[in-house]
This record gives sequence, C-alpha cells and structure tokens, in this order.
Amino acid sequence: MQDVFVYDGVRTPFGKVGGALAGTRPDDLAETVISAAVERAPGLSPENAAETVGEVIFGNANGAGEENRNVARMAWLLAGLPVSVPATTVNRLCGSSLDAAIGGTRQISLGETDVVLAGGVESMSRAPWILPKTERPFPMQNLQLANSTLGWRLINDRMPAEWTVSLGEATEQLREKHGITRERQDEFAAVSHEKAAAAWEKGHYDDLIVPVPEVELSRDETIREGVTTEKLAGLKTVFRKQDGTVTAGNASPMNDGASAVWLGSEVGGQKLGLTPQARIAGWGAAANEPQYFGYAPVEASAKALKHAGITWQDVEAVELNEAFAAQSLACLDAWDIDPAILNAWGGAIAIGHPLGASGTRVLATLARRMEVSGARWGVATLCIGVGQGLSVVLENAA
Repeated sequence: MQDVFVYDGVRTPFGKVGGALAGTRPDDLAETVISAAVERAPGLSPENAAETVGEVIFGNANGAGEENRNVARMAWLLAGLPVSVPATTVNRLCGSSLDAAIGGTRQISLGETDVVLAGGVESMSRAPWILPKTERPFPMQNLQLANSTLGWRLINDRMPAEWTVSLGEATEQLREKHGITRERQDEFAAVSHEKAAAAWEKGHYDDLIVPVPEVELSRDETIREGVTTEKLAGLKTVFRKQDGTVTAGNASPMNDGASAVWLGSEVGGQKLGLTPQARIAGWGAAANEPQYFGYAPVEASAKALKHAGITWQDVEAVELNEAFAAQSLACLDAWDIDPAILNAWGGAIAIGHPLGASGTRVLATLARRMEVSGARWGVATLCIGVGQGLSVVLENAA
C-alpha cells in the first residue's frame, strides 16, 4: 500500500446564489480549477498530462442541468487536456468531492496510479427546474415543476415522512435533541464571518483562490464583515414560525463554485513537481437516521481517527463544513475539542456551501492550515443529506 499525499489545492471564490458566478456554467467553473491545478504543477503540462494523471474524479450533487454527462470528463476536455485521461463524477450530495478524494486515495494507495486530480463543482444558481415525465403522452392532470437546487424532490411515496423533512426542519429536530440554543447558533455564525474576514485580510486564502475568467469576484461573496450576534438575533426563523431557531443567518447560504486538489504517491509528487502538504492517514464514512444527518460527522470522524491510529487528543486542526450552526455545535460538543481549532479561517456559514465543491474545499483548507501552523494532525469532515457523514484525517508532511 502506497502512502497518499495532498500536494496542492485550489478553488474559485464562492459566489452567492444569483450573484457574480450565476452567469458561469458549472462545467466552466470546473474547467477553471482544473486548468489552474495543471498550471500550478511545475512538472505537468498539457503535453505530458496523459502520462502523469491517472484519473480525474469530481463530485457534484445535482447533475440535472448543464453539469450532466459526467462534468469531470466535460471539464477536463474543456480545459484542452488529453482525451486519453479518464474521468468520473460521483454524487454523495454535500460530501461528493470529499468522496472523490477518498476514491482517488484508494486508487493511489493500491498502486493503480500515482496521480489523481480530485475536486467538485456546483452551480446552485443554475440548477434547473425539473418537469417529470408522465406515463402517457397527454395527461389530463396538472403537472408540477420541481426545483433541483437543494433538498428532497420527486419523493418516493414509500419513503417515511419523518425522513423527508426539509434540511432546516431536520436541523431544528437535531438541535432539540441536543439542546442547542438560538443564542449559541447566532454566536457561532457571527464568529464564522469574523474568522473568514480576518483570514482573507491576512492573506490566508491568496494561494488557494483562482479567479473565474471574465468575472469580477476576488473573494467569497457571502462573507459579511461586522456581523454580530445581536444583528443575527434579529432575523426571523425560516422553518418554524413559533419555536424555531434556524435562520438565514445561522445556516450556510446557497452558492456557486468549484475546487480541486492534487493527490499523489511520493512518485506522483515528483511527476507533478510539487512538495507534499499532508499525508492522508485515514478516512471514514457513517450513516444514521436521515433527519439527523447533521450529526453523522461524529461517527465518520471516529472511524477516520481509528483508521489513522490516533484520537481527538492528537488533533490540532479541524475543518467541519458548517451546513448549519446547530449541527456544527452538536458535533463540536460530541468531540469535546477546543473550539479554537475548528474552522480557524472561517466556515461555510460565511464562506458558502456550493454542495459538490465543499468537500475538497475543506480538505485543501485543512492541508494549508496545517502547513502554516505546523499542526501535525487534522480532520476534514462534512455532514451529508439523507443521513450520512464523511471524514478524512491528515498528517502534516513536513
């Protein structure tokens, strides 16, 4: 079994739904990070990519619009790269691109290849409305369009109703179960914006970001400086009017964006001309009741830590995708770690959560944080709709 390393990570700035990136197709967003990743690898060129890159694996949670027909393959071809490099697209909803990275890690560790480009993309602005096909050509009843942007759609009648509640209602149930107050959620969200704004100001994201051609967007569009707990407390709840706590301010926004990471063996790094940032030491997947999807990172992380042969006491850096403040706090409480090591450069509540791109966003951010801070062990993790979680453990390669 070969060791597998993260060598480099790159992403677009994340745009808000209907914002600066709304006019850019998802396959073009994916092509942007692929082209940037190739350009940032000194040993790689369009001419030798076929001999160097064994596989391209991208995650995408929708797949119903312009990203159909295997967006990983489409984006690689749009980048003008060799047609002989295979590519595949995977869907594990919010965890799709982290799943892509885990799949690439398996290929490299087994010796099938030395280099994989893993990533993900999502345009929640351009996700289409869906009109289901009918059993006969000219039905007499009215037909209803389904919005494919987020959450359940075209639900099978056999699926239990308690599993198919909205993501927001599911989060309300989770916070009730774990006693998470509105005040803690708003405070957590305000800190996410504060950390993200500070990280941009300090230049932590400068080397992680590549601009999207012909778009004027230099940083994540949903970060709000000066957001306070008091301001967030004034927002109305969205999913429950009477006893609700989840608002637009303490949940991740809807976004557009793409991200990618170079994964490789030691030999692969030599081919890329890159120095390893971190070794992938373990990973884990977990599943629970769909309505408690936000808590699944707890078990997924336990599996990943066991795989890596360490415990939470060894971990110095954590990147948890902040789908909602309530679920993030439930996980944080379960781990009993110092909150200061969680999302030190801000999280998805501020940065954004373009579903298919978030997995390699948190992985690349974790690797760079560990490189800067010198932390030895780190965990990247996400909750996933329909009751799943994914986690990856990194060890600093320095």
